[in-house]
Amino acid sequence: MGNGHRFRLCTGCGACVVACKVENNTPITGYEKKNWGTEIEWMTLIPYPLEEGEEKTHQFLIPIPCIHCDNPPCTKVCPVNATYINEEGLVAQIYDRCIGCRYCQVACPYSRKYFTWEKPEFPETYVQALNPDVPVRPKGVVEKCTFCYHRIRKLKEKAKDEEREISDEELRKLPACAQACPTGAITFGNLADPDSLVSKLARSPRAFTLLPHLGTKPKVIYLSKFKQISYY
Repeated sequence: MGNGHRFRLCTGCGACVVACKVENNTPITGYEKKNWGTEIEWMTLIPYPLEEGEEKTHQFLIPIPCIHCDNPPCTKVCPVNATYINEEGLVAQIYDRCIGCRYCQVACPYSRKYFTWEKPEFPETYVQALNPDVPVRPKGVVEKCTFCYHRIRKLKEKAKDEEREISDEELRKLPACAQACPTGAITFGNLADPDSLVSKLARSPRAFTLLPHLGTKPKVIYLSKFKQISYY
């Protein structure tokens, strides 16, 4: 599986960030924890470096989930195999197995793993809205974006019951971030299927990945405005 981001379509509205938090039961910690660097945010919007000649008024934002590398440094350093590549090719996390050593967090060059420093707390009205398909992570473990794997699992079960293959159209807006994006800047799909939309976007001359020189082989792919460029 993979994700394609046409960040020139991104308006910076933050809908993907909010949808991710709500869908995945991520505690809302406020600015204090953000300033301490302990906020948990599976999807983050960061400013994209301006190209030569661009004015600051044309600043773009890049939505960054877990990059779900094909060669992830995080899985190599975990001493208990709490993070691994699953059958869909996604970097998964087993919370009950995690011992909280944070080796994976340090190894991730994209800073896409978060440690739960405190026991998650939710207002009473928020508890009633927690997603029953996603476990609330305990204190002392590492968590990250899963590309809404619970939705993938549900779709696989549905397709199996109906004795059919999963269509590319069903995948494109499957994760909460892609579903919530009002401009269609996020596309999800099967990179192993050459006919899928995300595969076609990945083959575009405008396609690029973050920090490709590290050899992590990211499965989150971006499209620039004009041609292929390098980040950093």
